Amino acid sequence: MKVVVTGATGNVGTSVLRALVHEPRVESIVGIARRRPDMVWPKTSWVEADVSRDELRQHFAGADAVVHLAWLIQPSRDLATLRATNVEGSRRVFYAAGSAGVGTLVYASSVGAYSPGPKQERVDESWATGGVQSSFYSRHKAEVESLLDGFEREFPRVRTVRLRKALIFKREAAAEIRRYFTGPFLPGTLLRRRLIPFVPDVDGLRFQAVHSHDVGYAYRLALVSEVRGAFNIAAEPVLDPRELADLMGARQLRVPASVLRGAADAAWKLRLQPSPPGWVDMALNVPLMDVTRARIELGWEPRHSARDALIDLLNGLRDGSGVETPPLHPNAGGPARVREFVTGVGGTSR
Repeated sequence: MKVVVTGATGNVGTSVLRALVHEPRVESIVGIARRRPDMVWPKTSWVEADVSRDELRQHFAGADAVVHLAWLIQPSRDLATLRATNVEGSRRVFYAAGSAGVGTLVYASSVGAYSPGPKQERVDESWATGGVQSSFYSRHKAEVESLLDGFEREFPRVRTVRLRKALIFKREAAAEIRRYFTGPFLPGTLLRRRLIPFVPDVDGLRFQAVHSHDVGYAYRLALVSEVRGAFNIAAEPVLDPRELADLMGARQLRVPASVLRGAADAAWKLRLQPSPPGWVDMALNVPLMDVTRARIELGWEPRHSARDALIDLLNGLRDGSGVETPPLHPNAGGPARVREFVTGVGGTSR
């Protein structure tokens, strides 16, 4: 089997490559990224291409499957650039794969695609995918789900799978996650467990997480099985203020949701951090997911708990961990994080 992976150098992409190396049915992998990495990966050849503008069909020719992971979270202040990659780029990938005769398409959806839902019970894959409208990430994920619905009607012979994943953590993604969500002003040394004095106790702050390596394994299973459709991917336990306080050795501090959102909005507008407040809205409103279908039909079981995944990330943030790919490299922000300041803390892409 020949597999093409878009966005192959990021958090999930490197975990997918890691999983496919150990899959005997996968003979070769083509990793597509905007910036070619220097690293050598087993079974893998690299192609430098941007899904928003470059010809893709030639790279998909002869492939048995395409895994579409390419997605932008930054620059959060440039919605046109985000949409060009996230929405239009996804459409270009889908239809290039269909016209190239690819037999399987696996798309990286997210819990963010779901419409607001319950926090005290779990929803299955039939829950509406209308997104949370104040979050560009959620809107884009919901829109691409709709695009994929149309693609499936036009190309019914293509086996299409969409994995709707919880928050994805691993140690090696620490540098990327810090750049995307906390920005250049927060020292990683302050993110040690026991040095965080409190966690906000906010209504609706209940979310799921999963280790990136377990996500990579889910993609491997999706590629070699005969399943179709959507699968929720998340680990236990649900992370809520009590669980987070216990994990951090911190106390809970009651904070109204409006105060948390207002603080995030002010910090974003002042360019103190790169994430708009829509991320808070999404975290407080998306439902908890039931992963029964993934366990039964995919045979997927996470090997790490949600706590383990978060601890792994926190350790990576403390140590400045990364991988030798452009998005994951520990020095991707430049000396003293100068590139993050130059780009306007979420203002322009690099």
